[in-house]
Amino acid sequence: MTPDRNNPTPDDPENGVLDSTDSIDTTGIGIIDGATAQVEVALPAYAADDDDVDDDVVDDGRTELLEQDDAPTDEVIDTAASEPATIHTDDVTVIPAEDAAPPAPAADDADIEDAVIVPSVTGPQPATRRAAHHLDDVDAKHAVERLRHPRPADVSLQSRRLDDFEASRETPDLLTADRLLDPAHVVRPEPEGVWQHLLYVVSGHRLNLGDSKRARARKEMDRRIAAPLTGGAKFVPVLSRKGGVGKTTVTTLLGMALADAREDRVIAVDANPDRGTLAERVGSTSGKTVRDLVRMRGEVVGFNDLSAVVARDETRLDVLASDADPRVSEAFNDRDYHDVAAVAAHYYSVVLTDTGTGIVHSVMEATLELADQLVVVAGMSVDEARLASETLTWLETNGFAEQVRGAVVVLNTSRPGTPLVRAAELEAHFRSRVRTVVRVPYDPHIAAGSAISFRELRPETRLAAREVAAAVVEGLRALSAAA
Repeated sequence: MTPDRNNPTPDDPENGVLDSTDSIDTTGIGIIDGATAQVEVALPAYAADDDDVDDDVVDDGRTELLEQDDAPTDEVIDTAASEPATIHTDDVTVIPAEDAAPPAPAADDADIEDAVIVPSVTGPQPATRRAAHHLDDVDAKHAVERLRHPRPADVSLQSRRLDDFEASRETPDLLTADRLLDPAHVVRPEPEGVWQHLLYVVSGHRLNLGDSKRARARKEMDRRIAAPLTGGAKFVPVLSRKGGVGKTTVTTLLGMALADAREDRVIAVDANPDRGTLAERVGSTSGKTVRDLVRMRGEVVGFNDLSAVVARDETRLDVLASDADPRVSEAFNDRDYHDVAAVAAHYYSVVLTDTGTGIVHSVMEATLELADQLVVVAGMSVDEARLASETLTWLETNGFAEQVRGAVVVLNTSRPGTPLVRAAELEAHFRSRVRTVVRVPYDPHIAAGSAISFRELRPETRLAAREVAAAVVEGLRALSAAA
């Protein structure tokens, strides 16, 4: 029986127990021929790429043991010639293999990692692990243990289309809010309308009858105006062959209604070769004109550069003014308009153009070449209505018949009181020639001739402006769908 190390006996020195193990890095106690022995095992140093090496190491049989009896404690002897023995450690197996031959490789040796052979040790090695060795089974056969490490089969990843799933499996797109949310617990917004909101407040927010008819109509109009537009920038000229019918006013109202309801950018360009007043219809001015943009078009590399040229009102409508000097503005030609239009199309989704009365002017020709939707303004008098109808005829006979069929005619009431002409007859005439006819009522805020505030307009005036904007957007969407 092996003596207890914790209870030394007088014959410990004779049993081969060392007085001190401070100089030995890896020691253990084993039994050889009934006597105790201390052995030293030097483990190989791990390299940086030893991640794939298993912790089990096989010795080549040349591990040296300390002599059991008379040899000094610091002398290392070779045990290759001594009786064979198997040394077991916690995770290391050392088998002397002096006469042993490795077993024949099996059919599946492709999945077997080669055993690591520990070289012979000539002396104590530093930085070795401490392990307990037990020597037994001296008659065991000499063999080299080969470690089998089956590798997992490769997992093939494959993508599957939504329609490749089984019929019983649901895809993530089926988890919609309408399906998952309980209507009883969904908080509805406060209703709009006098009686609807009053009942909602009195009932402690328990009775919500929804919006009034007028509020629902307004929100529906917002959705029509804010409908997305595909493709590049859309050009919408506002034109008439007669001055004083409210062409600039209609351009301003249309631009404000578009900019107020849409999320993208809208700009109105004053392309009147004469003295234009579009910039005076908005609350602020930048002091720059279309001529300045033509001169600096090569220097515009971002929207901030363009923002220094245009003026913006409370609805986010940007306005590019014309030159105040008629002699300078007369020099504004079709080539200049194309340069301005190219810059505006890069930063805006909708480009409105307030044209002059000269329908055969070169700027008008360039404007019509880029036009996606036409807006023709007619006054509420016989001569104004006739000139507007003649404008449609001129466009039809000069290659713009298709644009005329999809055009919008605005009957602008610029004088107070009941008009002398019958508005129903005018609407019937223009409806036979164009897609939509909208009547804009008289508004004293507009008749003052100063800057227009969209919020200060009469409700019926704002509604008319929004109807024009909705008709324009619907025409642009129909044009994109047909393309």
